[in-house]
Amino acid sequence: MTTVSSEAARETRQSPLETLRALRAQGRLAEEYPAVAPLLAEMVSAGADADFRRAGNLLTQLDRTAVLEARPDTETVVVALTGHSTIGGVRAPLTGEFARHGLLVEDRLSDFDAYLRDLRDTGSALYAPDVDLALWILDPQTLLDEMGSPWQADDLARAAERKLAQIEKLAAGFTANSSAALVLNTVPLPRGVTHQLVDHESRARAGITWRDFNSGLLRIALGNSRVHVIDLDPVVAAGVPLDEPRMAAYAKASLGDDLLARYAREVAHLARMLRGRTKKVLVVDADNTLWDGVLGDDGPDGIAAATTFRGEAFGNFQRVVQQIGSQGVLLAISSKNDHEPVVQVLRDHPDMVLREKDFARVNANWQPKDANLRDIAAKLNLGVDSFVFVDDSPFECGQVAEAIPQAAVVRLDEEPALHIEKLLADGWFDTARLTAEDRARAALYRTESERAELLESAGSMEEYLDGLGVRVALAEAAPGDIERVAQLSLRTNQFNLTTIRLQAADVTARAEAPDHLVLTVRSGDRFGDNGVVGTVFARREDDVLHIENMLLSCRVFARGIEQTAVAALLAHAAATGVRTVTASYRPTAKNKNVREFWPSQGFTPTSTADDELRFTHDLEHLPAVPSHIALDSSLEGTAS
Repeated sequence: MTTVSSEAARETRQSPLETLRALRAQGRLAEEYPAVAPLLAEMVSAGADADFRRAGNLLTQLDRTAVLEARPDTETVVVALTGHSTIGGVRAPLTGEFARHGLLVEDRLSDFDAYLRDLRDTGSALYAPDVDLALWILDPQTLLDEMGSPWQADDLARAAERKLAQIEKLAAGFTANSSAALVLNTVPLPRGVTHQLVDHESRARAGITWRDFNSGLLRIALGNSRVHVIDLDPVVAAGVPLDEPRMAAYAKASLGDDLLARYAREVAHLARMLRGRTKKVLVVDADNTLWDGVLGDDGPDGIAAATTFRGEAFGNFQRVVQQIGSQGVLLAISSKNDHEPVVQVLRDHPDMVLREKDFARVNANWQPKDANLRDIAAKLNLGVDSFVFVDDSPFECGQVAEAIPQAAVVRLDEEPALHIEKLLADGWFDTARLTAEDRARAALYRTESERAELLESAGSMEEYLDGLGVRVALAEAAPGDIERVAQLSLRTNQFNLTTIRLQAADVTARAEAPDHLVLTVRSGDRFGDNGVVGTVFARREDDVLHIENMLLSCRVFARGIEQTAVAALLAHAAATGVRTVTASYRPTAKNKNVREFWPSQGFTPTSTADDELRFTHDLEHLPAVPSHIALDSSLEGTAS
């Protein structure tokens, strides 16, 4: 948390909203924009929904240009909005939700009921080249206004079929002419629709039609990676009303402000995912988080995650944590306890769903929680910004939020039945698609301890690498590699030389282009296969090869894999008539450790422009593949 937000709030006992208002009154809100995210996060953590909405309204009045002048490194998102009904109520929550994730949003709201014009006209604001997200907000009237009056269930079925075909056609046209992500949403079924039909058979048919329509929307997203669908049915099922009847009747606001606020939250989660901000590690407390009771006070026999009413709730929470871990999220424990009793509970306690093997790290000690998180990050070779910390203690949550504002903090309370809802509320681990590497990630990290033992026993780094038996395979990306390559582009931060983020559709376009080269880097060693751990994007222009980006998973740093990939690529370039290879490096807060990578591979600095360092290689002296690595390459001019 920034000095402004933390100290100002402490000294004057201001609420987060009062602190925001004070910054605005002092004319310092643009300058102190980094203080906004933790203040908004505190509101959400405390359940202060009304304050959060007021904060969103306040932030819509903030001068975006002033923020960028004061804080030029602020990450921005341009969002274009269109729809059939009145949707202006989404602007304030959208601004607040994006700001909560450190994003400065510029929203461009179209005219009332202008969606057909906006989507058909490639010159509309929806197609502007700087738009990142195009929100096409669907509501019940989008479908109902296609029918006459009076109507029957068959009329609804015909209207739904026509509308779905139109939506699919417009979505395909948009994604063919824009690089933005198109965001649709499912449409909750109003009771006022089904109950206009007095016979139960017609109601059933109408319900089937409506659900088929929503299923069709979701299938559009499955078939087009540039289309995303926000499913509003779970939101309405959680008790959020579809609309406010008076506003729907008089202001044509077919979706109520409460639902638009929750929609905005889901859109912000989506934007965070598309920007590669998916979290990778879930760190949980133990006492009164994983189980009911305090191990140090109650002993193993006094804690529960089954057999009692409260214990069952903790067991359910463990099942959800296990489910998350099974999909590639690394699990860790940070508990103020002695280490051995915690491990013993995980190994032997009959109530436990989660076992020691489920966790990449178990840090049970008496150190501050923020120090534990930093230690876990160091052991896993990941940044703390990829962490989600879950604890029932307000003190521990506040301390971690203050010390590590980059980490997401989920504050639980004394009601374990609500633990799951709080954990899942913000979709911290959302990803577009799971890959084989995701599902194997926990096992891959567990083998790191074996590598660490080998390193500790080796007399030197050279001896360690020789004993590791590293294998590297380099090949052009196949269709089955696209999702993993896109994931690396979105989520890799440390060894990411230009931080160009690509969605799956972008990777496919490059892989299919005759002048582009998309390579996968696979690795393995004596302890097992690591899968696709890196990728290289390059583009051929006459006799020059431009390396547009290179990425490598932090799991396999310092093993010579990156040097091997470059050596093979340069050999391939020389063998295919390339005279010069260019590369660049764009510094970020996270990739500074690879600043000297290109010079270390024989590249010569040529220029600096817009904070980008540029390099060339004349291919006269090619680097060799490190002697401890066995290379398998299908590229022309390389060993295979």
